[in-house]
Amino acid sequence: MDSASVKTFLLDVRASANSLLSQYEPLVLVSAPLFALLVASTLQSAIHGLQEKGLKATLLGFFMSFIKLVPGVKSYIDAEKQKVVDKLQSGGKSGRESWRTELPSTGLGVGVIEKMKDEKSKDVAWQGKCSGAVYIGGSEVEGHFSVINEACSMFAHTNPLHMDVFKSVVRFESEVVAMTAALLGSKKKSSGGQICGNMTSGGTESILLAVKSSRDYMKTRKGIKKPEMIIPESAHSAYDKAAQYFNIKLWRVPVNKEFQADVKAIRRHINKNTILIVGSAPGFPHGIVDPIEELGQLASSFDICLHVDLCLGGFVLPFANKLGYPIPPFDFSVKGVTSISADVHKYGLAPKGTSTVLYRNHDIRKHQFVAVTEWSGGLYVSPTIAGSRPGGLIAGAWAAMMSLGEEGYLENTKNIMEASKRLQKGIEEIPELFIIGKPDMTVVAWGSNVVDIFEVNDIMSSKGWHLNALQRPNSIHICVTLQHVPIIDDFLRDLRGSVKTVKENPGPISGGLAPIYGAAGRMPDRGMVQELLVNYMDGAC
Repeated sequence: MDSASVKTFLLDVRASANSLLSQYEPLVLVSAPLFALLVASTLQSAIHGLQEKGLKATLLGFFMSFIKLVPGVKSYIDAEKQKVVDKLQSGGKSGRESWRTELPSTGLGVGVIEKMKDEKSKDVAWQGKCSGAVYIGGSEVEGHFSVINEACSMFAHTNPLHMDVFKSVVRFESEVVAMTAALLGSKKKSSGGQICGNMTSGGTESILLAVKSSRDYMKTRKGIKKPEMIIPESAHSAYDKAAQYFNIKLWRVPVNKEFQADVKAIRRHINKNTILIVGSAPGFPHGIVDPIEELGQLASSFDICLHVDLCLGGFVLPFANKLGYPIPPFDFSVKGVTSISADVHKYGLAPKGTSTVLYRNHDIRKHQFVAVTEWSGGLYVSPTIAGSRPGGLIAGAWAAMMSLGEEGYLENTKNIMEASKRLQKGIEEIPELFIIGKPDMTVVAWGSNVVDIFEVNDIMSSKGWHLNALQRPNSIHICVTLQHVPIIDDFLRDLRGSVKTVKENPGPISGGLAPIYGAAGRMPDRGMVQELLVNYMDGAC
């Protein structure tokens, strides 16, 4: 076809189009594309919502949005939500009026220490009464406490960002990472011999960095630009935070009947955009180790990353294994594991604010770093989310590990594992309660089909115990530490008494949170529960 024929054809098409459109009003011709664009945008949002939340949650969200358009309904819902927030905050708001909002005109000097001692004396009695929280045994002013306190104080002014100045702290971090890696399989041939990592401020930062590194590594390796990760519903909430921070689509799938990660369910969610799957050893809610070997096989077969959360188990499972407890494989000896997070400030008995993130090789870890070349302040590179980091905490972690040694950790693990088994046995002997799954470690969770477990929790709180309320299923747990070893019998006595009280006098106690926990668990609109939590936090800090 020559150019003249093409020109004639185009003129004919133009004439036909003009003839067809001439029967419509100009306003219609202008508004039709805009209307089509609006419809397409609405459909795209609906499809995205369905993919993100599922059909039930999406329809519920549309229904709640529609209901709130009815005059008076939104204001009523907001008022009811505020009542719940006020109830949650009732314990801490009363003392805020006396909180300082300005610098003192004249400094207190060394007198500030006495002021701090006075404030500390008003804290609740936590010794042996908290689930997890404080993992070191004994008194704050002696033994292991005093060792790490002195270590932190000695290096409180240091910052590993200045590698050429504070060389001792740089060495401490490297050795903490290496010693932790050795506990988690770095010396085994199957690890590949390249395990590396860094210290972080805690388990959440370790998980954030592992997710960020996995995202960028998979983008480089496979070109994935719309990343997705798949986690069991028992996985830590830090993954939700990572998904929000790093724009990653998150699939949270139900656990199996044993409350472990359901490998088949995870397999069904894997697609071309999957960068990462997750396992825990153990999971925070129930103390159960996920099937890491099966997850490793899955990750290997699809050439994706697998992160294992060992924040709780990193300084227990290796020693429990040596003591003869039946611990399933969980570390870098498992093929497919690409990263691990392990807290030193839990069972490593280091000061708060110390964790590690470890990688199978340097190719993955390099994606954790941020290097800046165009800053007028000079060339800059940082390994973790924080730039400046507290050298005192790093020194405290090194001191904790070196002071205890393998023998110390073995002895501690023996004591807390035995205490956990005694606790589990005692709970199993209370007929109204049942243990959730089969705990592998030092977290024991229990529920009830006879009494309201959250009412039991309220009674325990009134006796000074600080436990964790769980959902799916409704239950409570305790994370056993060295603080609990001497008082297991006291705990069981109070638990039996609390169950008896609730059974004989069911119903919420004054000031208890059981109605709120119960309502939150039953509320189908999870967006509303999320709003409650955000409003609570906004008023609490």
